[in-house]
Amino acid sequence: MHSPWGSCQADRYFLVGSNPAETKYRVLKIDRTEPKDLVIIDDKHVYTQQEVRELLGRLDLGNRTKIGQKGSSGLSRAVSAFGVVGFVRFLEGYYIVLITKRRKMADIGGHAIYKIEDTNMIYIPNDSVRVTHPDEARYLRIFQNVDLSSNFYFSYSYDLSHSLQYNLTVLRMPLEILKTETTQGRQESFDIFEDEGLSTQGGSGVFGICSKPYEKYVWNAKLLEAVKSTVHRDWLLYIIHGFCGQSKLLIYGRPIYVTLIARRSSKFAGTRFLKRGANCEGDVANEVETEQILYDASVMSFSAGSYSSYVQVRGSVPLYWSQDISTMMPKPPITLDQADPFAHVAALHFDQMLQRFGSPIIILNLVKEREKRKHERILSEELVAAVTYLNQFLPPEHAIIYIPWDMAKYTKSKLCNVLDRLNVIAESVVKKTGFFVNRPDSYCSILRPDEKWNELGGYVVSTGRLQTGVLRTNCVDCLDRTNTAQFMVGKCALAYQLYSLGLIDKPNLQFDTDAVRLFEELYEDHGDTLSLQYGGSQLVHRVKTYRKIAPWTQHSKDIMQTLSRYYSNAFSDADRQDSINLFLGVFKPAEGKPHLWELPTDFYLHHKNTLSLSQTRRSYTYWWTTGVLRHLPLPFDEVTCAENRRKLVVKKFHKCEEEIDIHSEFFRPYELSSFDETFCLAMTNSTRDFMPKNVGIDPSPFTVRKPDETGKSVLGNKSNREETVLQRKTAASAPPPPSEEAVSSSSEDDSGTDKEEEGAVSQRSTPVKVTDTGDNTKITENVVQSTKDVYGVNLSDVPSEDDLSIYTRFVQLGQSQHKQDKSSQQFCSKHELDRVINLVPISSFSQDNIYEVQPPRVDRISTEIFHAHIQAGRGNMQPLGKDDFLMYREYIRNRYM
Repeated sequence: MHSPWGSCQADRYFLVGSNPAETKYRVLKIDRTEPKDLVIIDDKHVYTQQEVRELLGRLDLGNRTKIGQKGSSGLSRAVSAFGVVGFVRFLEGYYIVLITKRRKMADIGGHAIYKIEDTNMIYIPNDSVRVTHPDEARYLRIFQNVDLSSNFYFSYSYDLSHSLQYNLTVLRMPLEILKTETTQGRQESFDIFEDEGLSTQGGSGVFGICSKPYEKYVWNAKLLEAVKSTVHRDWLLYIIHGFCGQSKLLIYGRPIYVTLIARRSSKFAGTRFLKRGANCEGDVANEVETEQILYDASVMSFSAGSYSSYVQVRGSVPLYWSQDISTMMPKPPITLDQADPFAHVAALHFDQMLQRFGSPIIILNLVKEREKRKHERILSEELVAAVTYLNQFLPPEHAIIYIPWDMAKYTKSKLCNVLDRLNVIAESVVKKTGFFVNRPDSYCSILRPDEKWNELGGYVVSTGRLQTGVLRTNCVDCLDRTNTAQFMVGKCALAYQLYSLGLIDKPNLQFDTDAVRLFEELYEDHGDTLSLQYGGSQLVHRVKTYRKIAPWTQHSKDIMQTLSRYYSNAFSDADRQDSINLFLGVFKPAEGKPHLWELPTDFYLHHKNTLSLSQTRRSYTYWWTTGVLRHLPLPFDEVTCAENRRKLVVKKFHKCEEEIDIHSEFFRPYELSSFDETFCLAMTNSTRDFMPKNVGIDPSPFTVRKPDETGKSVLGNKSNREETVLQRKTAASAPPPPSEEAVSSSSEDDSGTDKEEEGAVSQRSTPVKVTDTGDNTKITENVVQSTKDVYGVNLSDVPSEDDLSIYTRFVQLGQSQHKQDKSSQQFCSKHELDRVINLVPISSFSQDNIYEVQPPRVDRISTEIFHAHIQAGRGNMQPLGKDDFLMYREYIRNRYM
């Protein structure tokens, strides 16, 4: 329901929801006479606008007559909202949580993604039946401490809990399978013409698929649990927590949308030092699934457009470990809480990943390997032992790949560049997992094959490519180091995505281009948001820190972020953890039980095996779910099988229904809108926000430009024109990329290089006195810029004498052009000119020049359609055919009946 609004009576609430066009309505009746129970009635009938007005009018009139208030209204409008988050109860009656403000954050194929800006909690029971409790207000404050206006997202028509690959894979399910699944949705509608319209069109209908959300990333699943089985699914609005950002990459006017979506797990969720490692069910702390989506915004349809995505995961080390913060140390010691010789909890965690992502599972472990005092190395040793144990039972081709890399050690080293090493790791990872794209390889990649493209992994199908497997990155906190590593992997995958859509000629992106800066800003916002949610502060170390180009003021900001993180962990994390436990339903208040604030720890809430022993014990050797290995490397969740089909809800639609009309959903012709409020104009734009204002020659977002951090160009004393020439060096025209060692040394010594070049330029640009004698053959001394500075290449040899003589004759012809006697041209006959030059037109037009163009012929059908359009404008309407009557009848039935 897009726009629910509530009306209240003394004994019940009426929640009225509508579609975006406000032509179809549903009504929920909520009883207010029950003090502690939730009684909701959903008649599952679809009302028209006129019917719902009559219904509310009758309720208003009947209620006024009933209570004898003829001068006042018997039905009052309580609140207007954009969706229902859910229902919650503490110690008294139920509350309803409504979304009252929203803001559009992204658009994927015409499906809008909104961020919750404000919510409203309404107490349902009437005051006359309310049974008060002294601790109700405190629970309410704890619940509201989870700020729903901070990074919670929802969509009416797009499943945010699943990846784009999953959503589009479901859409490709064969039609025969869908037809067998439509019987379950028949009883939800009272439309007597449901089958008539389809049969008149030869049985052709439109099938809509709705999959069950992946509850791991749904944060209001417990809030909707009370009404999930009683209300229509259109009322259920699932929200995710994490990050969502979108930017526009303009490639010579072609809009490419780059979207970053981060889904934070609702299982074992919490704050930094209070949630470490994993619980007994294999859910790890700070688990976030990050997906980057790239698509051509000029075509919105999922079936006709070009879409690509890449998914990677971060999460705490899947072991039983924790850190004691009672010592008030900046780095509390790491302790292993339980012995797990058979890697039981790691097996549960990697089993979940095999089901969702397939194989290979690649672990990038960034924790320290060498320490004077054992701290982070404890986790590395245990993780290596767990992976080694689990791999001995997996087939070798599907084994878990473990990549240890001490990122902190390489950061301190002056001989190695961190990002260069990460780029090598990223290339190998993307080649193993591949990425998702919903179109076959472009013809240009076949004509110009690339070695890196031919080595790409994944799973190739007739409709495109599928990502198989995933990269799982972790450090200790999974914040600073992890975000930089994920950015480098995402940057590598972005190059392959752009190449697959035919937007660049090689799958390679360089730093200091508008495209990479735009992507880096997205990832920094992504990292700051996730760091605030888990650690209490923004990122301390950013991409610029590891590139060693951060300004000196960044160090003071890093210190402030460290202090903010320490303060948040020491003083406010406990309250935040209580709020998360209450919001997610991990703790449920009840009479006779200890209150939430009275619990010494929440360990027993998150580890269910401490309260009751499981009746079934998993195998120590066959640690994966049955059926997973049979479909590898494909993920089990995306395979067409009976178990996955039970997760789908299929419904038949008519072709003219507004619910499946992307044009009406996206452009909203029934609303009054302005350009200032249009989302596509307000979003971050590569041309407007990243391209330098003085560059008008090459607007390509893949042009290598000088970093903005230095505040001046390399050649500070040169003219603006020469700077513009320097900035024209693009990734395509630049020399081949240097080796990893060369790049590392160059990026580390940026400051020294700048000073040397400035000194050299000041010496070369000494003014020289030049005397003008008027002789064209006089060679004057001038300041000439080297070809290396202008074009990025050095000329190997001096031009030969033959080339110089040809160039001399060319110059002489140009000089003598104006000295020719034009009167001699009239003696040249047309026949003599034809022998000199004869141009053959290559256009398909018979005449094609700057003066006249003969348009191509128009076929007969197009001419008739145009003449009919002209006659209709004059009032001469043609008689309607049978198909026209059928289409008009369906339109009237869908809109007004």
